[in-house]
Amino acid sequence: MQSISHHLTHDMLDTYQNYDLSSMNTMALSSVADSAVVIHDKAALPTLKLDHTWFVLSGGSNVLLPSRLHATMVLPRMMGRRVLFEDDQEIILEVQAGENFHDLVTDCVHKGWYGLENLALIPGLVGAAPVQNIGAYGVQLDDVLVSVQVYEWASKQFKQLPKQDCAFSYRHSIFKDEPNRYLICAVTLRLHKNPTRILSSYGDLHTYAKQLAHHQGRTAITTTDVYHAVIAIRQSKLPDPKVLANCGSFFQNPIISTEHYQKLCVDYPTLPCYPVTNASVKVPAGWLIDQAGLKGQGVPPILTHAKQALVLTNHAPLSATQEDIKAAADVIIAAVYQKFGITLVREPVWINADGSYN
Repeated sequence: MQSISHHLTHDMLDTYQNYDLSSMNTMALSSVADSAVVIHDKAALPTLKLDHTWFVLSGGSNVLLPSRLHATMVLPRMMGRRVLFEDDQEIILEVQAGENFHDLVTDCVHKGWYGLENLALIPGLVGAAPVQNIGAYGVQLDDVLVSVQVYEWASKQFKQLPKQDCAFSYRHSIFKDEPNRYLICAVTLRLHKNPTRILSSYGDLHTYAKQLAHHQGRTAITTTDVYHAVIAIRQSKLPDPKVLANCGSFFQNPIISTEHYQKLCVDYPTLPCYPVTNASVKVPAGWLIDQAGLKGQGVPPILTHAKQALVLTNHAPLSATQEDIKAAADVIIAAVYQKFGITLVREPVWINADGSYN
C-alpha cells in the first residue's frame, strides 16, 4: 500500500513509503520501492535528508527494476522552460528536468527553434537525457547542449556544468561514471532558427523526409520534414510502450575497428556502417540480431520486436522479472558474438535490489 508520510509547504516535495513503481517503467516490471521522494522544486533539495540508499528515477524508459527495491527512489519532477537569450539566428533555452522530452522537441519545432528534431519521439524526461547522451539519426544531445544544472549531493550546492565538463561520448557521460554525485535539475540548449539546416543522411531518414517535402510541392527538405520523418520511421518500426511494454533500444550500436568491419564484409557485404573515426565504424545492433535469426525471437516472455530486433519487448507485463530479461539478453549476446565476433552491450540501466546499478 502506497502512503504519503510527509509534505513540505509550498508543494516543494512529497515523500512516500512502499512506493509502487510498476506504472513508472516502460518495461512494465512490477516493482515497489521502500520509499520515494517526489521533487517539485529544486529549492527543497538542500533540506532533503536521505538516510537510506537512494536512486534517481526519471521517466522510467531506460531502466530495468527489481521486484523489490530496498532504497529510496528520488523522482525529479521540476517543470518549466525559460529563454535565456534570443536573436535572429539562435535561441538559448533552459529546460527543467521534469519536462517531457518529446513534448519539448515538438514545441521547439513548432516555434521554429531547431536542432532537436532528429531526437523526436524518444521517450522519457529531460533530466535523463544527459545521462545517456541520448541520440538518434546522427544527432546526440551534446550537439545542442550548452550546460547541465546539477545539485551536488555531497557539497549541497547547485552547479552549472559546461558541456566540456560532462565527459560526453556515445551513450555516455560523467553522470554514468559518477551516478551518485549529482542530481540533474535542468539543461541549457542552444538551438538555431535556420529551417534548411538539416541532418538527414542517417539511414532511411533522407528518403522519408524527401517524400514529405515532395508531397508539399517542395524539392528542398526542411527541419520540419525531418521531424515528421523521424516520427513516421519510429512509429513504423518501434512498438508503443503503452501498447507493448519495452524500454526502447536494448543494445548499443557497437563500435568496431575498420579492420574488423572489412573482414566481416567478406561474408556479409550488406553490413551497414557509419564512420566514427578513421579507424572505427559503428554498426547497427538490430541488423546483427536480425542476421543471427533472432528477430521476433528470444526467451518468452521477453522477445525481440518483430519489426525492430534491437528492441526487447515484454509479453507478460507485471509478471516478467529481471531474470527473464537477462535470460533473453544472454541468448542474443551469445548468438551475435558467435556469428560476428561482436559483443553487444546493454543500453538500459540495471538496478539491483539494494539500489546499486550498472
